Amino acid sequence: MVERHGFVRSELIALFSKVRSQAAVLRAMAAPAESAPRSWQAYRSRFVNAARIEAGLKFYERYEETLQRAAKIYGVPADIIVAIIGVETVYGRNTGAYRVIDALATLAFDYPPRAEFFRGELEQYLLHGRQDSIDVLGQKGSYAGAIGIPQFMPGSYRRYAVDFDGDGKRDLSASVSDAVGSVANFLKEHGWQRSQPVAFSARVSGERFRALVASGMKPVYLGTDLPGFEVSVDEPFDRNAGIVLIELESPGLSPEYRVGLDNFYVLTRYNRSSYYALSVVDLAGEISSALARQRGTSPGSR
Repeated sequence: MVERHGFVRSELIALFSKVRSQAAVLRAMAAPAESAPRSWQAYRSRFVNAARIEAGLKFYERYEETLQRAAKIYGVPADIIVAIIGVETVYGRNTGAYRVIDALATLAFDYPPRAEFFRGELEQYLLHGRQDSIDVLGQKGSYAGAIGIPQFMPGSYRRYAVDFDGDGKRDLSASVSDAVGSVANFLKEHGWQRSQPVAFSARVSGERFRALVASGMKPVYLGTDLPGFEVSVDEPFDRNAGIVLIELESPGLSPEYRVGLDNFYVLTRYNRSSYYALSVVDLAGEISSALARQRGTSPGSR
């Protein structure tokens, strides 16, 4: 940090003398809640439920002007922004109780499987502290060092956070407006396509579809390829768009299938899990439907 970024050695030594390795962080990293037995129904129910839908509706109504402004500027639907914040922190209620610097330092130096990544994030965090004039010892976040209402890692904070409320600073912990704008900016910068769908329910037959599932979450095939994989989708969409096929497994139940498009892949840049991305899609759809029922309008499609 001294040689690369011009930090003062004595100041860093003083800072790190106050940093503590956290065994709780290592335990949480070894067995995060999302590593429960693979079940789409169990995973989905954690995030798409009556309480989170109702809270999401209230969040939407309270911040509708800000959400619509972000949607207009960045092209990301308001309900997708709301759903991400809902999945991440229950609309800002659960932003984490670990000191960010403790979490990052613990993982950077005491967690070999991903030490390189977290050393990079620790570097970014110190740069963020200097750039945005924050108290690096006082910031709280998740056990992985994610910060604020949208749970940005420090590198994403520095690259994608925006001052959306115009107060001259980027504050993802205290400013809902900054959080909303930053989520939208993150997705836009990762390639979100305005007014384009995210995913559709699909039907499969035979065995050829398994090669499409195995191709991963980044689209390498086109919609025109679906018949060759024995996959069908009822909704109309641009068949020249990139597609993926996601198999959603639940013990004791037949798998569900979704065809994801480019915007689906963008959602997986926020969290590299297909289950996460589709939970966001489903929560957004439920919030949109609840809002439509309340207002007597038609919900949008995803």
